Amino acid sequence: MDNEISTQPHGMEDVEIQEWLESLDSVLESSGPEVAAEILERLRAHATVNGIDLPFSANTPYANTIPVRLQPLFPGDQELERRIKSLIRWNALAMVVRANRVEHNIGGHISTYASAATLYEVGFNHFFRARTEEFEGDTVYFQGHASPGIYARAFLEGRLSAQKLENFRRELKPGGGLSSYPHPWLMPDFWEFPTVSMGLSPLMAIYQARFNRYLEDRGMKPATDAKVWAFLGDGETDEPESLGAITLASREKLDNLIFVINCNLQRLDGPVRGNGQIIQELESAFRGARWNVIKVLWGSEWDPIFERDTEGLLVKRMGELVDGEYQKLVVSSGAYVREHFFGSDPRLLQLVEPMSDESLRRLRLGGHDPRKVYAAYKAAVEHKGSPTVILARTIKGYGLGEAGEGKNVTHQQKKLNEDELREFRSRFGIPLNDEDCIEVPFYRPAEDSVEIQYLRARREALGGYVPKRSIRTKPLVADHDELFKEFLEGSEGREVSTTMAFVGMLRKMLKDPEIGKLIVPIVPDEARTFGMESLFRTAGIYSSVGQKYEPVDVNTLLYYKEAKDGQILEEGITEAGSMASCIAAGTAYATHGINTIPFFIYYSMFGFQRIADFIWAAADMRTRGFLLGGTAGRTTLSGEGLQHQDGNSHVLALPVPNNKAYDPAFAYEIAVIIQDGIRRMYKDGENIFYYITVMNEPYAMPVMPGDVKEGILRGMYRFRPATNAKAKLRAQLFGSGAILNEALRAQEILETKYSVAADVWSVTSYKELYFDGIETERWNRLHPGEKPRVPYVTKVLADAPGVLVAASDYLKTMPNMISKWMPRHLASLGTDGFGRSEGRASLRDFFEVDSRFITLATLHELFVDGKLERSVLDKAIKDLGINTDKPNPVIS
Repeated sequence: MDNEISTQPHGMEDVEIQEWLESLDSVLESSGPEVAAEILERLRAHATVNGIDLPFSANTPYANTIPVRLQPLFPGDQELERRIKSLIRWNALAMVVRANRVEHNIGGHISTYASAATLYEVGFNHFFRARTEEFEGDTVYFQGHASPGIYARAFLEGRLSAQKLENFRRELKPGGGLSSYPHPWLMPDFWEFPTVSMGLSPLMAIYQARFNRYLEDRGMKPATDAKVWAFLGDGETDEPESLGAITLASREKLDNLIFVINCNLQRLDGPVRGNGQIIQELESAFRGARWNVIKVLWGSEWDPIFERDTEGLLVKRMGELVDGEYQKLVVSSGAYVREHFFGSDPRLLQLVEPMSDESLRRLRLGGHDPRKVYAAYKAAVEHKGSPTVILARTIKGYGLGEAGEGKNVTHQQKKLNEDELREFRSRFGIPLNDEDCIEVPFYRPAEDSVEIQYLRARREALGGYVPKRSIRTKPLVADHDELFKEFLEGSEGREVSTTMAFVGMLRKMLKDPEIGKLIVPIVPDEARTFGMESLFRTAGIYSSVGQKYEPVDVNTLLYYKEAKDGQILEEGITEAGSMASCIAAGTAYATHGINTIPFFIYYSMFGFQRIADFIWAAADMRTRGFLLGGTAGRTTLSGEGLQHQDGNSHVLALPVPNNKAYDPAFAYEIAVIIQDGIRRMYKDGENIFYYITVMNEPYAMPVMPGDVKEGILRGMYRFRPATNAKAKLRAQLFGSGAILNEALRAQEILETKYSVAADVWSVTSYKELYFDGIETERWNRLHPGEKPRVPYVTKVLADAPGVLVAASDYLKTMPNMISKWMPRHLASLGTDGFGRSEGRASLRDFFEVDSRFITLATLHELFVDGKLERSVLDKAIKDLGINTDKPNPVIS
């Protein structure tokens, strides 16, 4: 394997190799590792120049990165910390076991924290700094499956009661409980980041670290040495998001970022790389991406063996085994280890000849040795110039013994039998007798015990408790009426798209004295598509190093301007990374005490459909801000076709409870929504965020027709009444987004050709209408003795006569889901089906949402109601040029 020490070259004697090694040792001793590294690098370069083909390897030997001679002294009371850690282990185990005794299969995880306890406890006792008034604190993304251990520590700290632990995974019980995993929405004073959707936290951590630097470079917060820690599993790194942005971290020189990868060599079902070496694979990936890599593989008990090995045989042997073999060694006896690991070479056997089989079985791995972990963490926080990843070798289910230590089933382990509980109790010195032990009680020493006093003293020295979520921002003051006023007055006949109207608002917001500096425009490499290039020069594109080159378009007005204090986050082609930046900005009110306001604009088809998991995490984190779905709708994006044309996003936005989703048609609607959103989120402090779709189709923007703000925000209002309110044939047409214009054209056709007087309504949010309807129904059901409430839809349509027809650029399910609260049957038109590469007119004909099909649907409803002759309907189909044999867009 590429981490093996090479075999003896042809023709070289052992003495010659030994002389080279002794020379290197001499340089190390006299001049230090930096000089030795420089000599080796020059030798490599010299060999290359002379035609020697040296194989590339990003790997180092399968050994600890930090040698014993460079290992710092451990600063704490190691025995006392071990006792505290043991108590946390027990309570974490007890929490899961007790929960599953009370309610069978309630779930929970023991093995992840069991493997990572030392990794966390060294951090808690010596490194994780809390947020204070004077210091922003470190940011820690805890591995989601390790939550029982974090709860167990908080119990010892006195932050969580025994009742809370008793109700683990049963949050609805009297007295409350604890959420399964880190969820800020459910525990808003405790958790900061949801991490159990594996793969998301590594990417979020990278962009959080970069956003911290963004705030510093823009002068919005002082520069500090605060760190972003991300704990993840080795199996989790197979998620593409986990490693997808590691080059960004090194490119930006994010030495405020530390990954700790718990390498227990197991994922949920079995080994991560049974036939390979995941640690070496990860080292190669991170070293190749120019990260500082620290391997913590072997505990202190291995050090004397390494010292006795003067030929490098032990490290060579360590590099030969695959992870499946290492997993087997973990669950085997000392005799098996002696025979199958050391027995491959008599010289290796000689190294461990003085050791008993039991001592071989108990050789610790590096991730379970506080001294090794402390040395790695200290090196990581002191490292400058690049991010650090710590690859810590551990055993999954460490301490569970026969119940699951190191076994493939350990991730699913929820229960232990009596013998296993007693063994665990004895192994970790929990002060419980045999009878009490099998009841698995929670154990907390007395308040004045040395354990509790030490634990609290360590946290006090580090600023307080972690994790802890607190809000320190002051609300905004202004109402910003003047800022948005011009957008309520229309475009005076000039054709603009709603995207351009939004960019105009963004431009004005960036200049506002109160919120201008707080605006964070975010775009994934489509700024010019959305007409945002005018902001390049005025706001600048953020770059941590400024602009080291002269852009090719420097002589144009709208050149590509990068700046260290740039305000725009132009993220490149990554919606996931852009969303991570949006989350960092949208939670800065809690993380940093700064009310940054993200406006993340992207191709709408690549939002909820592509990165819905990140959006769900944003909701959990109480993120605030605005998502803008650009070039939205199935028929407004000419030419692009199936993959780009969005008729889904508003449906996909429905499940996110705290997301407000709007599909506005006009500039004044967008202005009203954004102004109200800023007020609700940043003045009133509501934990909501917005999704607004904007289109690229230009048309004249009208003046706001009176006081319709309430209707815009609640989801619908009458935009244009019929001119003949006394007509015999009446209709109500509901349009959304760009299709509202098609409803307005249908209104004219119906009136001039068929004597049908139609009112046209702008439906800005079917989601708001739906939520209002189901909430009204719920209230009425729970308050049968009170006067029934009326859904907003029912109320505003109470006096609206005639048939009902709705059309939007989204699936028919949108209007259909509110039809139950309408006074009569609703005919729904929408864009169910795949997109096509076509122009707007052809697309609307294909999906049957243009003015002709709206007209036909209205006439058909009148025919069904018996108010129109069949002959009129047949003639209308012919006059409107509708092909009755056209393909069904839903399935074609």
